Amino acid sequence: MSTVTIEFAGEYFTVEADSSFTVGREGDLALDENLYLHRNFLEIVHNGDLWWLANVGSRLTATVTDSQGGVQAWLAPGARLPLVFERTTVVFAAGPTTYELTVHAAEPAFRATRRASDGDGVSTIGEVPLTESQKLLILALAEPQLRRDGTGMSEIPTTAKAAERLGWTVTRFNRKLDNVCQKLDRVGVPGMRGGQRSFATNRRARLVEHAVATRLVTRADLTMLDAPQSDPEGELE
Repeated sequence: MSTVTIEFAGEYFTVEADSSFTVGREGDLALDENLYLHRNFLEIVHNGDLWWLANVGSRLTATVTDSQGGVQAWLAPGARLPLVFERTTVVFAAGPTTYELTVHAAEPAFRATRRASDGDGVSTIGEVPLTESQKLLILALAEPQLRRDGTGMSEIPTTAKAAERLGWTVTRFNRKLDNVCQKLDRVGVPGMRGGQRSFATNRRARLVEHAVATRLVTRADLTMLDAPQSDPEGELE
């Protein structure tokens, strides 16, 4: 019978097709005492010859991608997605903490393939062009998650801490954060705005969730933080 294995922080949990698996404060994968996290948030279940990931919570969302970050979906409360890839990455935020887990399928319905390109044969889907300062901002927020080994959890820096990491003022950091969120909102990334004209209150968490899951920034990019450049005032935001 088909099985899936959930990987989180160096632990592996194998789920048989005749059972289900929950993730949350009190789930089969009990993450921690984070009060922002639902008691049961995600459920993995086998149904109709497919494995499914369902959001059984009422407020939180999750970003789901294939192992190469080429396919991305936003899993809202009440929604579910088939787990069709050999490796599926699930990233979500609850309060100031982000979590990442990987679902390994023993018998995936689809397998990722390389597509021909003019370069190294790797195609990027939905790439968002960023200025250097915009990428630095995202890296400063995502640094704790990118620096840890494997899946697990990490704390998102406060605005003040991230600004200090870059040698920026908080005002400058917030202005550039506005610009990044506007750019992502324009290309259809959900969760960047709370309403028609206002930014989402949890946009830092949502930004990190999206950037890490879709490989907008990677661990290899962290070298940029060692000597951040003070961009000229005339740089295009």
